[in-house]
Amino acid sequence: MTETAVTLSQFFAGAREGRLTGVRCAGCGALAIPPKEFCPACGRRGWEVVTLSGEGTIASFTVIRVPPRAFAGEAPYAIAAVTLREGVSILGRVVDIPLDALVVGLPVRFRPLASKDQTSLGFGPA
Repeated sequence: MTETAVTLSQFFAGAREGRLTGVRCAGCGALAIPPKEFCPACGRRGWEVVTLSGEGTIASFTVIRVPPRAFAGEAPYAIAAVTLREGVSILGRVVDIPLDALVVGLPVRFRPLASKDQTSLGFGPA
C-alpha cells in the first residue's frame, strides 16, 4: 500500500495493538520510523507501510532520575535508543529490565505502553 503520508496517529494506533510499523520510500527504498511526510534520504513523498519485527538491541540509554512532573512517581526509569533488526533506530522506554542490567548491545523487544488514551513505545527483554 503506497500512501502520500502516514500519520503519527496511525503509527501509535498500530503500536497500541502491538504492531510496530515503519514506512519504506516508494522511490529509493529507505526505511523510516516513526513515519515522516518526506523521505529523509531522497525527499520524495510516497510510502509503503511495513511491519517491523520489534526486535533489536540497545544502542544507547540514559537513566532518568529527575523526571518531568507528570512522571515524578515513576523515577528512576530508563529511555533507550534501540536499533531494530531492520536497521532503523527509535527511542523507547525500557520496561521489565533492572536498571543495573542495562548495557549497550542488550537484546530487547518492542512492547506497547498504553495508559488511558495515550500510547508510547516500550522495550523489554527479548
